[in-house]
Amino acid sequence: MTTPPASGARADRTAGPMVKAEAVHKRFGRIEVLKGIDLEVGRKEVMCLLGPSGSGKSTFLRCINHLEKVDAGRLYVDGELVGYRQAGNKLYELREREIARKRAEIGMVFQRFNLFPHMTALANVTEAPVRVKGESKGEATERGRALLERVGLGDRVGTYPSQLSGGQQQRVAIARALAMRPKLMLFDEPTSALDPELVGDVLDVMRQLAEDGMTMVVVTHEIGFAREVGDWLVFMDEGVVVEVGPPREVLSNPQHRRTQAFLSKVL
Repeated sequence: MTTPPASGARADRTAGPMVKAEAVHKRFGRIEVLKGIDLEVGRKEVMCLLGPSGSGKSTFLRCINHLEKVDAGRLYVDGELVGYRQAGNKLYELREREIARKRAEIGMVFQRFNLFPHMTALANVTEAPVRVKGESKGEATERGRALLERVGLGDRVGTYPSQLSGGQQQRVAIARALAMRPKLMLFDEPTSALDPELVGDVLDVMRQLAEDGMTMVVVTHEIGFAREVGDWLVFMDEGVVVEVGPPREVLSNPQHRRTQAFLSKVL
């Protein structure tokens, strides 16, 4: 079984899962990257995806907010189909404006920070709420300052990305995602591009988000973070979910030989 049972420490399942994947398939040309993914993420839960490069982790993450279109199966966020509407037995892709509206409800933080280099930290955080959600400049600025304070950068509001360290840029990127008031946060190896001494500050922000009840799906190789913060650890390999369970159980006593082989190299 690849769907976690309804027993996560923080889970709120009164309204169904926040993310539900049913037999999700994705191909790039002849290569089948996802081969039938079945997973659920409960509200307020943190699910960590672990596995070797090329296992499909990042592709699955990108499918959740329709940056990649699934070729078969169903993906739901907050009970609604991702990227499509269903009429009878057929699926019809949503118009781009509707897709963008839905995508705005899902925060995503990438390996590379993708900040606007010509904008200050505060402007990076306030741009989308003003342009996409129609917030007033004053409201967005007030919230942007609060979010930068929350990620430990309250004194850097007027600083440009080139003047920030990689870890600081990534924390601005997290604040930018939070500025859209997302119901779900996706993290695609958010610390992989950082120098080791900068990783801790980013993980601390993510820990606080988890404590505050944010639903999160995190592709990561940070084993300690997965063990301490994750409600579920999913090990993927070659486009399938190989093993899933509470992180401490999977890490201390992996059941599948592929999980065992991978963890023997990284622990």
